[in-house]
Amino acid sequence: MLTQVLGTVLASGAEAEGVSNLPYIVGGGIFAFFLLLLFVCVSFTNVGHRHEAHAEVDDTHKQFSNKHGHQDH
Repeated sequence: MLTQVLGTVLASGAEAEGVSNLPYIVGGGIFAFFLLLLFVCVSFTNVGHRHEAHAEVDDTHKQFSNKHGHQDH
């Protein structure tokens, strides 16, 4: 079965004479998209450093209070 697929791919590749720029355009578009995502992620890396750190207030209405005897007091 794989030899039939390989033969079909080779035959279709032999018929295509001109070199298409479509793979480079698609690959460049995907690369630009991931660069945009990288820029967005890097621009939000300092969000946690904007204010001074303070102790977390004990919220009695929190569903999971995490009171298992290992508080950092």
